[in-house]
Amino acid sequence: MTPTLDTIRNCLDGAIPATIATCAPDGIPNVAYLSHVHYIDNQHVALSFQFFSKTRENVLANPYAAVQVVDPDTAAHYRLALHYLRTEAEGPLFENMKAKLAGIASHTGMSKVFKLRGSDVYAVLAIEKVPGVTLPPPLRRNHLAALRAASQRIARCADLSSLLDETLLTLEQQFDIHHMMLLFLNESGDRLYTVASRGYEHSGVGSEIRLGEGIIGVAARERTPIRITHMANEYLYSQAARHGVAPCDLEKEIPLPGIPQSRSQLAVPVQLHGQLRGVLYVESPQDQRFSYEDEDALVTIADHLALTIQFCGQAAENDGGGPAAAQADAVSGKTAIIRHYAADDSVFIGGDYLIKGVAGAILWKLLHEHTQQGRTEFTNRELRLDPTLHLPDIGENLEARLILLQKRLVERCPFLRLEKTGRGRFRLRITQPVQLAEAT
Repeated sequence: MTPTLDTIRNCLDGAIPATIATCAPDGIPNVAYLSHVHYIDNQHVALSFQFFSKTRENVLANPYAAVQVVDPDTAAHYRLALHYLRTEAEGPLFENMKAKLAGIASHTGMSKVFKLRGSDVYAVLAIEKVPGVTLPPPLRRNHLAALRAASQRIARCADLSSLLDETLLTLEQQFDIHHMMLLFLNESGDRLYTVASRGYEHSGVGSEIRLGEGIIGVAARERTPIRITHMANEYLYSQAARHGVAPCDLEKEIPLPGIPQSRSQLAVPVQLHGQLRGVLYVESPQDQRFSYEDEDALVTIADHLALTIQFCGQAAENDGGGPAAAQADAVSGKTAIIRHYAADDSVFIGGDYLIKGVAGAILWKLLHEHTQQGRTEFTNRELRLDPTLHLPDIGENLEARLILLQKRLVERCPFLRLEKTGRGRFRLRITQPVQLAEAT
């Protein structure tokens, strides 16, 4: 079978350095090692431009090159005939290569040397397999079968809460991924907040990261998958999340979940009609854990997820009949002081931070109406129509904030509960006396 780029993508992950041969106008050849060959599509690759070398000089004068890559599993060698087209110094391709190169540099101890200046885009004219002895290919996961099972499970979900749980569960069961999180874009469009996670000691629900920071933030800002096969310190989201946070804000910061040594990372934007909705992120303590096939599969899952999220958000806006009859909760114990700070709608239970932003505003509204009117039954629709909450037009954002609030209450406040009672309906349950205080 004639090799094509999609059949040799395993050679393009940087596990074994490639070599590049170019020729000067006077006919003198030059051969050098190459840090990274990046797969764009079945007809194009991008090569890393790090400094103005003889290779760079030759390509600009004579836009043809030969690159030899090696399959790290079988030791098969392939020779690519390339034609230089252009250099990109910003945008999704550049950021993708920059992140991957950072992982390679960190792995090889060359972080101070490997600094990407541009992504040189080439057309692939021909691919030739170099004769030689090779090893048998290793057994690989059937990604197509796993993707089919994941898509079927996602399609069966009728509400956002079960959709989030099922998506992460199926990634674990079908793709053998054990550390993951799903983040949604906030109302102002400048941050992502964690709405679900799996495999961590602490869920990190409600934790935030800015667009452009860490692998998650870069994937969101550039609207492109970012995959790193070796640890890259500058892309660790836990460090990026704390960068620039004022000391007075740290008491309101929920730590992002994470593993101590995240050596492989993959962040995939969740998009619908060209609009960013969130990011699906997975990580592993193993080097080179996530392949191009994993990236393809997660991109497909993210697209399916975006459509289903919209459906669930729209369904939650429609009341599904009256709530089931509820018995009054027994209230006992010491009175809990719940403080609200209007500046950012942050809510504290006693002296402990609980939540802020839209979720904080929602909780304060529910508590206020409960203490004044005795209400316990509420609907998504009435929250949507409340102008004081400043909710965006995206329906699933409200549902996501309610899920976030529900999970934070379970983790941090055992005497307060939000309980789903039907489609678009929920109940506030309080089992301890509370006193509301508006703080300044």
